[in-house]
Amino acid sequence: MKITGLYSGSKAFIGPKSNPTGIFKQTRTEANVNALGITDDIQVDKRFHGGPERALHQFSLRSYQKIIQRFPLLHQQAWPGSIGENISVPLMHEDNVCIGDTYLAGTVIIQVSSPRIPCWKIDEKFRQPKLHIFIRQCQLSGWYFRVLQNGCIRVGDKLSLVDRPQPQMSIHYFLTHIDKNPKDMGFLDLVKKSKELDPLWQDKLLAAK
Repeated sequence: MKITGLYSGSKAFIGPKSNPTGIFKQTRTEANVNALGITDDIQVDKRFHGGPERALHQFSLRSYQKIIQRFPLLHQQAWPGSIGENISVPLMHEDNVCIGDTYLAGTVIIQVSSPRIPCWKIDEKFRQPKLHIFIRQCQLSGWYFRVLQNGCIRVGDKLSLVDRPQPQMSIHYFLTHIDKNPKDMGFLDLVKKSKELDPLWQDKLLAAK
């Protein structure tokens, strides 16, 4: 697998109340990455985006195709980087990416920590009501990485899977259970064993057990 896109952005404002956002990204050919993500990328609301557990966001290219199929008028807007992600890699999606997956990307080592839960700012950016609801219902969330080793990533770099400690815990599996059956004992047992899962998710799910 090769990295085909890198994206970062600066602080902007969105919606009728001019809420701050970092969703507007620009393409770049290379990026320096540390524990908080791309060094000059802005992540405005640290409650939901950013921090060491959500340092980088990846969105599947397959998901853009599904969005355009459902909302054809977005075909000139829904392109890689427009959801606010930091990285694009063909063929990666919610069915074949798992919590805890660890990748070497350039000189950076990253690990999947959790899915990204979409919010209303996506609707505002695309001027498409309920788009974020469609993304959530169809499990097109994308996912977050934590950074295990700082370094540099360039477009064209190979992205290699080096460890998969939780092969049963795909992003699709995780989203299905938190939406439909969050108290399933088999699921909660996997959550407990998934030390690589964002601790906020572990605490939330296991507390409701």
